[in-house]
Amino acid sequence: MRAAVLFLTACAAFAQTTSQAPVEPPHISGQGVTAAFEGWYPNQDGTSTILIGYYNRNLKETLDIPVGPNNRVEPGGPDRGQPTHFLPGRQWGVFTITVPKSFGEQKLTWTLVANGKTASIPVSLNPLWVISPFIEATGNTPPFIGFAESGPFVQGPPRTVAQSFETGPQTPLPLNIWVSDDAKVPPAFEAYAKMLPMVSVTWSKFRGPGEVKFAAEKPKVEKTDFKAPAAYAGKSSTTATFSEPGDYLIEVVANDISGVGGAGFQCCWTTAQVKVTVKP
Repeated sequence: MRAAVLFLTACAAFAQTTSQAPVEPPHISGQGVTAAFEGWYPNQDGTSTILIGYYNRNLKETLDIPVGPNNRVEPGGPDRGQPTHFLPGRQWGVFTITVPKSFGEQKLTWTLVANGKTASIPVSLNPLWVISPFIEATGNTPPFIGFAESGPFVQGPPRTVAQSFETGPQTPLPLNIWVSDDAKVPPAFEAYAKMLPMVSVTWSKFRGPGEVKFAAEKPKVEKTDFKAPAAYAGKSSTTATFSEPGDYLIEVVANDISGVGGAGFQCCWTTAQVKVTVKP
């Protein structure tokens, strides 16, 4: 598994090197969105879970692409739990698809059409892409997220909706989360660990008919004292306001000191989805 991680890291480094001299400068808007196959991991029940992110090639343009012909996963779709709201830039580990033990060498394809540009990316259980999102080679593990001081807590990639709320349009919805982490510092981060927060959180819209505004998309995590599942304990608070009625999914990502994307190792961060019903 370590060899696979090193292989993926080398590929990423090569891609980064070859992209330093782009044919044309980055665009503020008008570009497409590409799926990002981040690997897969086996589950104890014999199923496997595929981890997928995306790259919105626009520097500032946020896109909404409803599930359908322009946002489809095949076969078995078009809806396999993918996002319909796409933030600019590279977004890691946005959603997962769990496939049965009999999946074998089959493939799924996520197709996105944005600004007239089509991108289709296959995902599979290729053994070169086995990842370990729950523990990194140095022993580092993802943070925990809970929506109450007593839990329950979730850890690792997104799998199910962790919490549900109801609110009204233009009514700020309080969003309080409790986070915990093993407080381990991977060797690559030791030199500047004191300058980084132990856990950072980010909120974003995942699906929904209207606009979602967060009082703070990256609210500060305050160290606190509660019966946490790991060494570090903290709490973070913000609010979300929804422009119109409907059903929404929003996501919160907790990153430990290894940062966004786990420094390319697909560990260690946790994503939780929240369902919000906005009534008229």
